[in-house]
Amino acid sequence: MTFSPEVRERLERDAKQIIGRYPKPRSALLPLLHLVQSEEGHVSQDGIEFCAEQLGITPAQVTGVSTFYTQYKHEPVGEYHVGVCINTLCAVMGGDQIWNELTEHTGVGHDEATPDGKVSLERIECNAACDFAPVMMVNWEFFDNMTPEKAKRLVDDLRSGKEVLPSRGPNKLCTWKDASRVLAGFPDGRAHEGVQAGPESLRGLELAKQRGWEAPQSAVAGGSGGSSPQSDTADTGREAPEEPVQAREITDPPPNEPGEPIGGDVKPGSQEGRNQ
Repeated sequence: MTFSPEVRERLERDAKQIIGRYPKPRSALLPLLHLVQSEEGHVSQDGIEFCAEQLGITPAQVTGVSTFYTQYKHEPVGEYHVGVCINTLCAVMGGDQIWNELTEHTGVGHDEATPDGKVSLERIECNAACDFAPVMMVNWEFFDNMTPEKAKRLVDDLRSGKEVLPSRGPNKLCTWKDASRVLAGFPDGRAHEGVQAGPESLRGLELAKQRGWEAPQSAVAGGSGGSSPQSDTADTGREAPEEPVQAREITDPPPNEPGEPIGGDVKPGSQEGRNQ
């Protein structure tokens, strides 16, 4: 089914605005994919052909890009798309358990939606918020320090229509289609609402201020890494900051020197076996 004349006219108008931001039309492919996803909730074949036509490239080229990035969905997802981080830190902090209990609770798996179309789930490899692990996202807004119980309550509230606010970010949770339109480059005016960075994220900055740590002048100036008279003398005469790990506390020599065989039994054909 192709887009109706009214929808196509609106999409073409928005596409023209997006393409105008780039020196080469095909550079606009990623936001254009978000645009068509904001219309249908996923990237359909109609959406792929629309993007190809607008950019003067083939549908195969559009498909290659849209299937590479996981933010583009090729089947309908829920009005609220819930991502559960199962990468290393979130996993050890409880992310795997959250995912297992949430899938059992909702009866749906990865990139699947509940029968009412309200909620879908996704296993996320990293939400880039390790300081708040375990973390979940709803339409790319953060929900921090989650537990299985909080995760199930969150999904139930979303399905029942209750107002749910993210831990950080805007004061209202938008729909999946609305989030896709924002990613296409049409802001909803909520970028500066709510908490932007929590205490955990700012801890390093606060510690640096307390200890008087500063970036080298060459880094501040955006230098290429080469030495200069300014960078060579930037820290001259300044007391070295107290380091949490002293040189004497480091094992000498290291347990395994680079390039040396790793001790113990190894699996035939493994990298360790080849080293030996």
